[in-house]
Amino acid sequence: MRALFLTKYGSQAASTRHRFLQYVPMLEAAGISVSTSALLGDAYLARKFERGTSSFWLAARGYASRLQALVGAASYDVLVIHCELFPYLPAFFERLLRWRRIPYVLDFDDAIFHNYDQHGNALVRYALGHKMAAAIQGATTVLAGNEYLASYARRYNSRVEVLPTVVDLDRYGLERHAGESTAFTVGWIGSPSTAPYVLDIQPALEGFFARSPGRLVLVGSGPVAMPGVPLEVHRWSEASEVNDLREFDVGIMPLPDTPWTRGKCGFKLIQYMATGLPVVASPVGVNSTLVDHGTNGLLATTADDWVNALGELARDPALRTEMGHAGRQKVERQYNLRCAAPRLIRVLQHAAADR
Repeated sequence: MRALFLTKYGSQAASTRHRFLQYVPMLEAAGISVSTSALLGDAYLARKFERGTSSFWLAARGYASRLQALVGAASYDVLVIHCELFPYLPAFFERLLRWRRIPYVLDFDDAIFHNYDQHGNALVRYALGHKMAAAIQGATTVLAGNEYLASYARRYNSRVEVLPTVVDLDRYGLERHAGESTAFTVGWIGSPSTAPYVLDIQPALEGFFARSPGRLVLVGSGPVAMPGVPLEVHRWSEASEVNDLREFDVGIMPLPDTPWTRGKCGFKLIQYMATGLPVVASPVGVNSTLVDHGTNGLLATTADDWVNALGELARDPALRTEMGHAGRQKVERQYNLRCAAPRLIRVLQHAAADR
């Protein structure tokens, strides 16, 4: 059996690594030969994060490469499409796959439909507002990263499964790594595109650090200025990310409550919990499912909530240990590769059989 993963980004994107590439060894052990083709490669993503702008020429090259990959699509038993084949183009090629009877699984872990149905330009809303509905209708199965995304997909397709973004627990040990600092460390990991969510709670962080000694560590945020907050910014790399997490005493995930953020899959919370960390998060979208308030972490809405939650954890090392242990157990039960891989294998086998 041959499967082609048509990812949106290259391996530097967390979604590509954790929703696709980490599964490859287990898929191949199950007799599924996997090929991967990215629409927008690592050079595109690096430029976007470093300069804050996209490259038209790199995108054009990626679109041409995607067309070339689709020419040979019929030689595969099943395609797995991450999000969409061509952003900001109609679902013509998804419809073409359906017409050619080439089965595809559609996988999405962001509320990408809101890029179109809530776009600020009325012409985009008119032309592409129903694009994702068409792509979903043609899919043999839809894999959604959380229930918010799945509920949208179920409007157009009955074959929808929630498959969270998970971690390979073999990479995540529980030992602490204090680095050069022994200060109480509030940590966040992400990308420049999501770093503004941390700035939203800057007043709360200023209030907390005014009362409690410590530091805020941001991994992968790019340059960030937060006057009044003892801040360290670490460059992200796949090789160092787990050690960076081990320096944290608590992991945070602030989010505003918007249609887009309700589609977030809470992967950073899963990473924190896999490392045995307590978490503090906004009760938005899947966060309220991942965080059992008072058991593996705390939910915080207002600035006072954030100050009080961080203060409680800073004062009580035993509570941090207890919550971290509960979070790790939750990941061991539900949010790891060994739990998720058999489900993905089954979905691909059924999709290929439908052909």
